[in-house]
Amino acid sequence: MSLMTRWRALAVAIVAGLSLSGCGYNTIPTLEENAKAKWSDVQSQYQRRADLIPNLVATVQGYAKQEKDVLTSVVEARAKATSVKVDASTLTDPEKMKQFQEAQAQLTGALGRLMVISEAYPDLKSNQNFLALQSQLEGTENRINVARRDYIEAVREFNTSLRTFPTLLWAKTFFSGTKPMAEFTANEAAQTAPQVRF
Repeated sequence: MSLMTRWRALAVAIVAGLSLSGCGYNTIPTLEENAKAKWSDVQSQYQRRADLIPNLVATVQGYAKQEKDVLTSVVEARAKATSVKVDASTLTDPEKMKQFQEAQAQLTGALGRLMVISEAYPDLKSNQNFLALQSQLEGTENRINVARRDYIEAVREFNTSLRTFPTLLWAKTFFSGTKPMAEFTANEAAQTAPQVRF
């Protein structure tokens, strides 16, 4: 093999390598890992909320002992929400995602009822610990919304890559076992307008 033939073979290998790297082979795993990272952010924010709840319940309990049913529902909803686990290996299971979302929605509803009862207790509303916890909870709810939005966008990009050219070619060959990830959707109660009564 002559020196010129070797140079040509090397040039062909370099051109083939560069064209292969630029045609989307790495796109699918990159987008998948990005979506998994965004899901970790969602879980982190929900865990932050769950960690705030015991202190919030304890603070309210000191002022509103007769509201035991509401406090119990918050504690039970928290227990259920933290028991439903969706990790990176189950992100492609829509049923698991639905269970997770329903448990989180129940907790959100229970927390809403807890905040409503605080209105009936002026001493509680002026308690510095309660105000700090309420502020942290509000901030966490905002973080949850941002994390969910980021996850939804990452999943959209990943799922789209599995169905569009040129990454579709890689999805059908080398990544044929890769499934679309479950999307985070609004629960059925969010589809209904709230009733306002005066």
